[in-house]
Parts: sequence; structure tokens; C-alpha cells
Amino acid sequence: MGHDITERDAATAGQITSDRGWGAGVRSAVFCACALFGLVLLIDRADGTLTPARTGLWAGLSALLYLVLHPARVTAGPGWLAVRGLGRRRHVCTCLLTAVRRSEGVAARLVLCDSLGNRVELDPQILVDNPLLLHRLDTGARTARQNGLLRTGCAELRRLATRADDATARAVFEASDLR
Repeated sequence: MGHDITERDAATAGQITSDRGWGAGVRSAVFCACALFGLVLLIDRADGTLTPARTGLWAGLSALLYLVLHPARVTAGPGWLAVRGLGRRRHVCTCLLTAVRRSEGVAARLVLCDSLGNRVELDPQILVDNPLLLHRLDTGARTARQNGLLRTGCAELRRLATRADDATARAVFEASDLR
């Protein structure tokens, strides 16, 4: 990534921020896959049609479900943001961002592109749920905007910051019982 320190060194120095909900997402993916496997085995056995081949089929189907549900891990440090999936890791230099856009579809995605040709996609809710990740992105994006690199996406970043602020304020009010 072009940084002088390794990720592990930065993490021990407190410079890397990670998605706090990632572990829970992995546990949920494992639970769903195991629950599916257990239920189809139970139904197949009750029906009297359970065979080793069908067990293998159900195991493969459950593994496929896990692969689909496994969440990407988002981490950020000074000047970069990375998204690590099961098979690959992508990162952008936030201080070199050229575009930030929202991709609508079945699931909304935030697409970040930098001047080095790197591109990452992530769920914008991850940034709303993790203000420190959003702060890392916003800090780099401000630098990119000041340097004239970031020309599209400033409004999207403002909307994300507003959503994060609203969620934080709502959580504080609920914790204080001031609803």
C-alpha cells in the first residue's frame, strides 16, 4: 500500500479502525449456514431419503449460503480504506479520491475510486454504524477535495455524515431514556 509501517504495527499503535459489527456478521453467516444444514438433514431424515450423496449436496448448499452471507471486512488507516472479502482485498487512498458515488440496486453500495485506479465498494451502512471509519474516509476526502481531485461525491459524503450524526444522536437519546 505504500505506507512505511505494516498493518499490524499500525493496529498496535491504534491507527487502524475496523468495522465493529464484522464479527457479529460472520457469526450470523455461520449460524444461518449451520441452521440450514441441520434443518434440511432433519427433514431429509424424517422423510427417509437421507443418503450420503444428499448429505454432501446439503453441505455444499450450506457452504454456498455461507459464502454469500460472509460480510466484507472494512478497515481504515491514515490515508487509506480497505475492503477485504473472502477471496480478495481492495483498497483506495482516501487522500487521492476522485469519485464517490452511490450505486443503487438490490443493496445500496458506496463506490470509491482514487487517482491510482483503485476502486472499492462497500455497504454505506457500515460507515454509518462506525463513525471512526467514516471519520477516516472524510479526513482523506477533505484532503482530496482541497487538492482538486475529488469532484463528484461530496454531497454523498455529507449525507452519510448526517446519517451517522443522526444515528449517534438517536442512540444517545435512547441510552439517556430521552426518546
